[in-house]
Amino acid sequence: MSDISTKTKVSLKEKYPLIKKLISTEEIFWINPNKKDFEVGIKNTVLTKDDVKDAEDRLKRFAPYIAKVFPETKGMNGIIESPLVRIPSMQQHLEQEYEQEILGQLLLKCDSHLPISGSIKARGGVYEVLKHAEDLALEHNLLTVQDDYSILESNKFRNFFSNYSIAMGSTGNLGLSTGIMSAKLGFNVTVHMSADAKQWKKDLLRSKGVTVIEYTADYSKAVEEGRKQAAENPMCYFIDDENSRHLFLGYAVAASRLQKQLDNLQIKVDENHPLFVYLPCGVGGGPGGVAFGLKLLYQDNAHVFFAEPTHSPCMLLGLMTGLHDGISVQDFGIDNVTDADGLAVGRASGFVGKIIEPFLSGSYTVSDNQLYKLLKGLADTEGIYLEPSALAGILGPSQLCKARIQYLQKNNLIQKMSKGTHIVWGTGGSMVPKEVMKLYYQKGVQLTQEKQM
Repeated sequence: MSDISTKTKVSLKEKYPLIKKLISTEEIFWINPNKKDFEVGIKNTVLTKDDVKDAEDRLKRFAPYIAKVFPETKGMNGIIESPLVRIPSMQQHLEQEYEQEILGQLLLKCDSHLPISGSIKARGGVYEVLKHAEDLALEHNLLTVQDDYSILESNKFRNFFSNYSIAMGSTGNLGLSTGIMSAKLGFNVTVHMSADAKQWKKDLLRSKGVTVIEYTADYSKAVEEGRKQAAENPMCYFIDDENSRHLFLGYAVAASRLQKQLDNLQIKVDENHPLFVYLPCGVGGGPGGVAFGLKLLYQDNAHVFFAEPTHSPCMLLGLMTGLHDGISVQDFGIDNVTDADGLAVGRASGFVGKIIEPFLSGSYTVSDNQLYKLLKGLADTEGIYLEPSALAGILGPSQLCKARIQYLQKNNLIQKMSKGTHIVWGTGGSMVPKEVMKLYYQKGVQLTQEKQM
């Protein structure tokens, strides 16, 4: 059932001609007309640099505990972080495949290989669970912020947390990160999963002691049921992917980590060395948080773009019309059916959309077939395997360079591009079972062969 009237839909189509292309599930590239200079945009923003610093400090406090319970994080002393790597062979492949030179260097931020849950959701999801655990422990005088948080790895704390529940709705990756972290601490955790969630993700969660409830409906239904569960139990905490400032801030911490990695690679970001970042987007929390953190650090020298499936362009639709969560792709008959499960969202977060609106440079859409071909391309050229949804960002540099008049010329960037840096955010994939990844790759092979015929 549509939330907006037929008259309103007709009016929106007339006002925003790109909506017709969205309805026909064409790939489009949209420049955000509401983007402001950083100093103007930040004035009305509800979150600040201090909020992000607070989240970063909290993650540092938990680092001794993380290192103790997740041995794979020991090398990073309990800091959950991913590599940043140059991908010159993939850059060359993109240039040949899309007949478009990419000016500047191309790198991949491998959140696909983040410890604990192998996706960008290990940032915000893990952070929000840790914040809730800290709040409870401090409230009951079991912990002080001066303590070594490794003490949380004990029966005393597991027994304490077992009195409490955590619930959330998920298409897959948020459920993995929050579920694994919650269960490790001792919480009773339930993940409500939408129809498009992959079976292996459900199986993995159940193997960690998480209760998984499956739905035949999409993401919105899973969230609705998770919210209902928490409302009925005062001891249950709901992780709200659509409206959570804690998730958002957990993601935003990624920016300062990235800054250190860029410094280590001797990559400059300033007025003459622009930074372009491309983030796959579902409901918006992950990419929104990262984008916000990057804009706080690099201000007008960072240019951030979101990437969405052609069948689930909810954030683009919400931003374009200014209606945010007041509109869904289903309102226009777009089916929200995509193999990019983490991005299969029909209605964007209004909380994120309103925060990110003055900072986002633009958005674009990618077809499922394109994702599979890009998956094969990255595997062949760089030996890196991502899940389909994580490939959405990698088309961005080609799309941006094609739209040079629209964005680059308007922002006086054309002469600076050769000194610029493109970072594609690889949001997930390292935990995909080998037999499933093989099927993804084979689909990419098949589609590539069909194109050549």
